[in-house]
Amino acid sequence: MTNDDLRREVNDWLAAHWSGAGSIAQGMWDTNAEMRAWYTKVFEARWSVPSWPVEWFGRNLSDEQTSIVIDAFARVGAPGTGQDRFNLPANTLLALASDALKDALIPGLLKREITTCLLYSEPSAGSDLAGVRTRAERDGDRFIVNGQKVWTSGAATADYGMLIARTDWEVPKHSGLSFFFLPMKQAGVEVRPLRQITDEAHFNEVFFTNAIVPAANLVGGLNQGWRVLQTALAYERSTMGANARKSRHGSADDIIALARAAGRLDDPLLRQDIARVIALRRLNALNNARAKADLEQGTSSSIMSLGKLAMSRILHEEARVRTAIIGAESLLAGETHPTADDVNFLALNAYFTSIGGGTDQIQKNIISERVLGLPKEPELDRNVPFKQVRSG
Repeated sequence: MTNDDLRREVNDWLAAHWSGAGSIAQGMWDTNAEMRAWYTKVFEARWSVPSWPVEWFGRNLSDEQTSIVIDAFARVGAPGTGQDRFNLPANTLLALASDALKDALIPGLLKREITTCLLYSEPSAGSDLAGVRTRAERDGDRFIVNGQKVWTSGAATADYGMLIARTDWEVPKHSGLSFFFLPMKQAGVEVRPLRQITDEAHFNEVFFTNAIVPAANLVGGLNQGWRVLQTALAYERSTMGANARKSRHGSADDIIALARAAGRLDDPLLRQDIARVIALRRLNALNNARAKADLEQGTSSSIMSLGKLAMSRILHEEARVRTAIIGAESLLAGETHPTADDVNFLALNAYFTSIGGGTDQIQKNIISERVLGLPKEPELDRNVPFKQVRSG
């Protein structure tokens, strides 16, 4: 199929199926059923993951042709495509899961019928994810899970948790991990919300007490979880910056509009700061495009860490500049002062990006070791059987 043929096909399909009217065009669905109905249409037409193989719900398009499809959907404000670039659980499954598990979960993920959360960090294993102590013990055709996770977004409503757990204590820490899709809605899973500095409860603690995960939900093979985790983390880091919230109230106003409204756009120092923020955002977008082009199914991309670190810097810098723009107004808060409330929310919420998905310090280690080729940071417990590693 030529590029022109593809453009005609996708544009004709959108013209026939996407109304582009009302709240749906803005992504504000009246009901979850309405949203799922649209995503199902996209899935059935094989627009959800256009670059994936035909046997796995795609069209086997090139990167260039995939971009044509994404651009066509974007022009009319229609969601649902491009999930081959950002749907973390679906991409992880395609890369490393069994065919049976792909068949069982991927369609529901692409149609928004199945939701997931990430069960990675623990109270004593945040930056060092290889040190997790949540255990999964084999019991016939299932595993029994006991332990605790923390900083889990969406745990209260998720259908499945992407779980990294220890399945072998006799080998070094990176070698004894396995990766599962654990059913969340069961008696052995307890979710407790964590209150944040923004007065939200976006994160949760999750406790497992004899929770059950079928052996069929193991991804990548027994004790191969570290490899699976690296693939999943690469997708997570590639999407965190793009989805970072800039406003409590959902305002789409850009930083130039904010300066103009405050009468500060002629301030030469602020103009320099604004230009720096815009330049950083543009550079990061180009870097992310490069990283995604290099990311092949079944592999991880260390360059993703550069983009994730850059977005953390951008959000903190933009919060500083926005605060400088509104000046003393930033001392106000609450819904009666929406501009100040948005600026303060950005300043507080920026810390989420510099912690979640791997701290800035961890990203710097990854960049130094895997991108720049510098010597690795010493790890005294790296080659020690995990049962001999001290805890706490």
